[in-house]
Amino acid sequence: MPDVMVTIAGFKFPARFERTAAPETCQAFASLLPYEQKLIQARWSGEAAWVPLGDFKLGVGFENHTSYPSPGEILFYPGGYSETEILVPYGAACFASKMGQLAGNHFLTIVDGIEQLPEVGRAVVWEGAQDIRFEFAHGDSS
Repeated sequence: MPDVMVTIAGFKFPARFERTAAPETCQAFASLLPYEQKLIQARWSGEAAWVPLGDFKLGVGFENHTSYPSPGEILFYPGGYSETEILVPYGAACFASKMGQLAGNHFLTIVDGIEQLPEVGRAVVWEGAQDIRFEFAHGDSS
């Protein structure tokens, strides 16, 4: 069963928290739900979109971090060399910033509809910023 429903550009993606691998990030992010932002094309990370969060602090460090997420493996970067952000890969990606390669916490994985992610990428590239919403899949905080 999915933990979270991620809605981007009208597409709904059920996702699961990576609680075993990234428990602190999952718990902290869950406390924000429902959470809405704008998703824009990543500048240095390849086929990925991102939510720039500036100086926002979630209060977590690095855990289950990677530079090479697969499509649907959502990362949270807690800040440091670059601004805080959420990365949503829709194709081949290498997480980076103008400072160079980064690693972000893989805390959420889309479990269904991955084949629609390239369409999300197309929308972000050709139509600009898209709404993204994270909410509990079951309407509660479980």
